[in-house]
Amino acid sequence: MTPAPEGRTLLSITPLADEQGNRHGSRSRMTCFFRCGNACDHPEPNTSGNGHVRDEIAKAVARRAVLKGAAAGSSALVLGGLASAAVTAPAAATTGVAARSGTGAPGGTADLARAAFTAVRPNKRDAVVTAPGFDHEVVIRWGDKVVAGAPDFDVRNQSGEAARMQFGYNCDYVGVHPLTNSRNDKLDRALLVVNHEYTDEQLMFPADTYTPEQIAEIGLASHGMSVVELRRGAVPGSWYPVTDLAKAKYNRRIHHRTEFVVSGPAAGDDRLKTADDPTGTRVLGTFNNCAGGMTPWGTSLSGEENFNQYFQASGELDPRYTDEYARYGITATGSGRNWQLVEPRWDLTTEPHEPHRHGWIVEVDPFEPDEAPVKHTMLGRFKHEGANVIVSKGYAVAYMGDDERGDYLYKFVSKRKVAKGSSRKARQANKRLLTEGTLYVAKLVGDGTDDGVFDGTGEWIPLCSDTESFVPGMSVADVLIFTRLAADAVSATAMDRPEDVEPNLATGKVYAALTNNSQRGTRFAADEANPVTSSQVRPALGAPLTPASGNRNGYVLEMTQPGNDHTADTFTWDLMLVCGDPEAPETYFAGFDKAQVSPISCPDNVAFDSEGNLWISTDGNVLGSNDGIFRVPTEGPERGNVQQFVTMPRGAEACGPLITDANRSLFFAVQHPGEVDGATFENQASTWPHTDDFPRPSVVVAFRRR
Repeated sequence: MTPAPEGRTLLSITPLADEQGNRHGSRSRMTCFFRCGNACDHPEPNTSGNGHVRDEIAKAVARRAVLKGAAAGSSALVLGGLASAAVTAPAAATTGVAARSGTGAPGGTADLARAAFTAVRPNKRDAVVTAPGFDHEVVIRWGDKVVAGAPDFDVRNQSGEAARMQFGYNCDYVGVHPLTNSRNDKLDRALLVVNHEYTDEQLMFPADTYTPEQIAEIGLASHGMSVVELRRGAVPGSWYPVTDLAKAKYNRRIHHRTEFVVSGPAAGDDRLKTADDPTGTRVLGTFNNCAGGMTPWGTSLSGEENFNQYFQASGELDPRYTDEYARYGITATGSGRNWQLVEPRWDLTTEPHEPHRHGWIVEVDPFEPDEAPVKHTMLGRFKHEGANVIVSKGYAVAYMGDDERGDYLYKFVSKRKVAKGSSRKARQANKRLLTEGTLYVAKLVGDGTDDGVFDGTGEWIPLCSDTESFVPGMSVADVLIFTRLAADAVSATAMDRPEDVEPNLATGKVYAALTNNSQRGTRFAADEANPVTSSQVRPALGAPLTPASGNRNGYVLEMTQPGNDHTADTFTWDLMLVCGDPEAPETYFAGFDKAQVSPISCPDNVAFDSEGNLWISTDGNVLGSNDGIFRVPTEGPERGNVQQFVTMPRGAEACGPLITDANRSLFFAVQHPGEVDGATFENQASTWPHTDDFPRPSVVVAFRRR
């Protein structure tokens, strides 16, 4: 294998550029390449000209700099001269959650919603660092056995067959479903559901050990999902996998050969049919799954995101889909993983319809290990970050984000009401809820007033129901298969990489993480040779980004449905957080004193504890520290008090997170540890979790130390 300029590559094209430095946030070029095929280095696929949220948020940032933005005090947390503050107990939500007082000092309660803790200082350690008084354990690592009969993990003697029985690579979404008995009493067992977003062949494989075909098959098999039975540990909040796999009857490894059922109105459409599946109703595998959520009926939803990068073409692309491929970022070269060497369906020339079979929300029932998981066409096809459900007026409402610069926020409202109870009949009925209903896309309008609180109104524009399209010139199947084009047509509001969108079950409000968009202004005419330093983004190389031109640190958008009615077609919104260095004038933390908060950059996933506190995981921190997870009260006098609870190892992002087990457990995934430019298997930048001489992406649980 011929070495690349910055380290050898195991793919058909090099993942690393010759120039030095990160393009987007603190992400390495490796992360940008392997996770999304360098999506941000390509012109924004949304060329509709629709209004952009930047026009509203830029005014918000500028106005708050004047109205709110006296510089933070000298005790603000910044990397370098650091100060820490004890977090006070968050106030109760205003929707009836009982007020509880914390201990007022580090130590005490195991309830992570109420616990006072000292914020973790920004750092660059190759370790998971939790707040003082708390601990963590690695639950399961890449390569650990999942199903009975799995071989021991041997990184130098891997195979597709072995990978299909072992825990996959780069876990992201984390769900934990309690196991109960016939009386519905919770047991000391639970089912962990995790997806495996992407592979990094540069870090996974020793040089000159595997053939291109072997690398392709192992990479394919290392995607998908895992279901793992857990047992409660002796320390409250701790959990461990069941070791006797012969008795772990729910354990399951979902991979590239697992058959999925296609549900909803687009199932069976000609554009979903292939040589392997002439019915258009069965798909093998799920790929590049990002975030997700647990449903009220006990299943897990997972979003297929950057699926476009896995395709290559041996010849010409099908001219019927020129516009559709372009809108989804599908090209003839992809990211060069060579999957077509072992599965011809990844060749666009051979199978032009295969891309249409990916980009969906998938549903897995962890309690039914023999049941085929489902791809739900009714929830639309785009680069799903995830889907999260709230029951409103009896209906299931799912919120979703399309994680691409300039794409949109969506919601789905079921046609039928949620069946009550936990009987098998009720669960089966509820598992059909996502096949019929109405799909909407969001349009936002600012209020334009200088009141110091930037907010506005929004409208949910219907795209289609399961029987009727509301987009002129498009059928129901057109809308669902090419949802981005449908949303373009109805003038939805383009967003800054809307990632996780999740309802707060304690308050009823909905929160969206707009991770960042460092290339605002390059929507239609990017300098493709070096888009980040284009004059449209920065006036000169090295000049600071301005609120109008860039969003380097991200925002958290808060949405309120009228009367907490999530079936309504209107909403109001507020910019709760403008992330970044608290000393920067444009940052905003819901009005909370900026001298007391932790610096936070690039919010990615969001979650909530039972008190309604917002927990944020970050991806691509540009403030000189590793990524982490933060707790933020959403109501009361502590609203906006961002405090860092845990930091990740070198090169890793924080995924998940999930607060569960009466708020005693914080589950999260440590994704791509050691993914630092120049790293290879022989020259690793991290060895976390320090059980081997190479890094292993893992699921971790944090809890109060006894």
